[in-house]
Amino acid sequence: MTEYEPETAGERAGSEEDFEERLRELLADDAYTIRPSPAPYPTIRRRGLTERRRRVVAAGAALVTLAAVPAGAYVLTGGGGGGQVAAPTRSAGGSPSATASRTPSTAPSTAPAPSGPARPATPGQLLDGITFEQATDGLEKCLEYDRSNQESRQRQSGAPSLGAPDLGSADGYRILLAMKSTGDSNAPGDGFFVVAVKEQPERTRLICHIVDGEASGLNSGVGDDAPPDAGPVLPDSNGGKLYRQSVIDRGNWKVPFRWGVIGRVESVVARVTVSYGTGSSEAVLDHGWFVASGVLTQQAVTKAPRIKGYDAGGKLVYDSDQDGSYEKMLH
Repeated sequence: MTEYEPETAGERAGSEEDFEERLRELLADDAYTIRPSPAPYPTIRRRGLTERRRRVVAAGAALVTLAAVPAGAYVLTGGGGGGQVAAPTRSAGGSPSATASRTPSTAPSTAPAPSGPARPATPGQLLDGITFEQATDGLEKCLEYDRSNQESRQRQSGAPSLGAPDLGSADGYRILLAMKSTGDSNAPGDGFFVVAVKEQPERTRLICHIVDGEASGLNSGVGDDAPPDAGPVLPDSNGGKLYRQSVIDRGNWKVPFRWGVIGRVESVVARVTVSYGTGSSEAVLDHGWFVASGVLTQQAVTKAPRIKGYDAGGKLVYDSDQDGSYEKMLH
């Protein structure tokens, strides 16, 4: 058995000096493994130049792409990585984008065909605040009024009414005039008149009277009623109800009183004037018809409106005072 011998102080000091010497040698030999190696500057610089060139090339390509697309043509939105492309838009004051092609739609239209009568040639033919919709409603009520009367006569007689043609639907007509009506002793109650015309299948003219929202009277003319010696202007033979009140009230008419005059004109006529009482009116020419209106402020009128027609050169081609078939006095 070996017996342990304690280390002396001198031996311990020598061992420590040997260890320190050995450690210094190791540190000197392997210092490069402890201290970081210097950065490879040439390599880093080369890589930096390469990366910078690549970014310049990418930016140039992006500029070329933007130059090929008109300003405002696309809007890109980020978020989540995916870009969204908005529809092409028109630049302010510019032309549409070349990328937005205009391809006509070949899908059939689903819009319903327009129904009801046609509008008059001018807004001035709808008078006294009467709208086109109100005039249309009045026309439809008068046509229904006529059908109901015919059916009632057929039930009473047991046979179709002779000489009473079907006036058709409102679709084939054109509103010619709408104006306020003034009641009188023969037809009390204010309302409004609607005048409508159509050319097919036969020329037809209707004067409808609406009172309190209901049809109260209808006058119709079907076919060509012109006399053999008719001139280029033909005043309507039943148009008197538009410009006079009842003969019972002659000398005691309600004023102011809205009046209207209608009739047909030939193509040679370019201008029509109408004078009535103390006033006069320039008529509107509407698809072979003339329409004039005014407001009467004078009672006890005895003369019918005077109508004159002129050609394009201003020559007088018609004067109702020279027309033998025109009633010049009110009865």
